[in-house]
Amino acid sequence: MDFKNLFNFKKATDPIKAAVPKIKKDSFGNFVLLKRALIGVMGLATYARFNVLNKLRVEGLDHLRELPETNVLFVSNHQTYYADVMALYHIFCSVKWQYKDRLNNPLYFLTPRDKTYYVAAEETIKDSGWLPKLFAYAGAVTVKRSWRAKGQDTQRGVDMEAPEKIRKALSSGWVVNFPQGTTKPYAPVRKGVANLIKEYNPIVVPVVIDGFRRAFDKKGLKLKKLGTTLNIKFKQPIYFDDSYTLEEIHGIITKLIEQEPERSPAFDRMGQVYETKDETKKQAEKIEDLEVSLE
Repeated sequence: MDFKNLFNFKKATDPIKAAVPKIKKDSFGNFVLLKRALIGVMGLATYARFNVLNKLRVEGLDHLRELPETNVLFVSNHQTYYADVMALYHIFCSVKWQYKDRLNNPLYFLTPRDKTYYVAAEETIKDSGWLPKLFAYAGAVTVKRSWRAKGQDTQRGVDMEAPEKIRKALSSGWVVNFPQGTTKPYAPVRKGVANLIKEYNPIVVPVVIDGFRRAFDKKGLKLKKLGTTLNIKFKQPIYFDDSYTLEEIHGIITKLIEQEPERSPAFDRMGQVYETKDETKKQAEKIEDLEVSLE
């Protein structure tokens, strides 16, 4: 008798494991069924915030319908920690259900899109309470900011793991990135986004949001003002080929998400606008060349 094989528990249980279907996980080891349930519950819980207590208006949904399933990077300005992201989840799930123009029926959360990720500061997730930590399971790609921590400016080493995390997310779905890294309006776009685009060559979808700062608190968890119009605009998807430099990509992204310093009411128009006039014109010409149809 082969006592070695008789007491080999692993070999004995192999047929059982083969008979039981594997539980699907995403690229970060999260259970997909749990993610879907979480997105669905949180989506239904927040539906009234966007479509009853306030009014969500979406422009450019047609740009999302023909996008590939992977390697798509959404770059957006940022107004709250979480309300912006949750609104985008609503939109992405509605696109999956082929809704045409508005989010008038939350049934799209019965089978939500689970291959969506968003880049978030690790310390923001940790310091925001249990609810954001729970929502992080739905697709947060956490990174350590090198320039800011706990609301204070700082200088520390670059998070070397961040690019690989974002690459992994891009390889399996859509990724939302807020390249300013802060909710302050007209804050400079961090140059890291240009490096990501140059390195991984995603299709880039510029997004401009407005109204969230008026409707919600900074975290996006508490309502401040009811009846606010929340605007989300998706612009033409673009692709940066190898001919574009990091500086050009950075400048174009800044312009497309409408966060140029000269847009700020506090900007000295008699000074810097004159100095950057030629550069702004060049960027506008580049944007015209970049816009592509994905039909």
